[in-house]
Amino acid sequence: MNITEGRLRWLLRRGMKELDVLMERYYASRYHTAPREEKAAFLRLITLAEDPDIWAWIMGYAEPPDEYAALIAQLRTHR
Repeated sequence: MNITEGRLRWLLRRGMKELDVLMERYYASRYHTAPREEKAAFLRLITLAEDPDIWAWIMGYAEPPDEYAALIAQLRTHR
């Protein structure tokens, strides 16, 4: 997925303030050095997944799909 820096920064702004903070923390501290597969999963997550689902996965209220499991583990470290 080819996405501009500006568009990516815009997509980090979620419908929940808590997710805004979490996504910004992850982006600032991990995204640029993350493996290519993790970056691709992150882009899919922020473009395809719904905020309530993302929140439930990060907080452990629901199990994430396999394609996001490793990424969700990384996001949890930025809560």
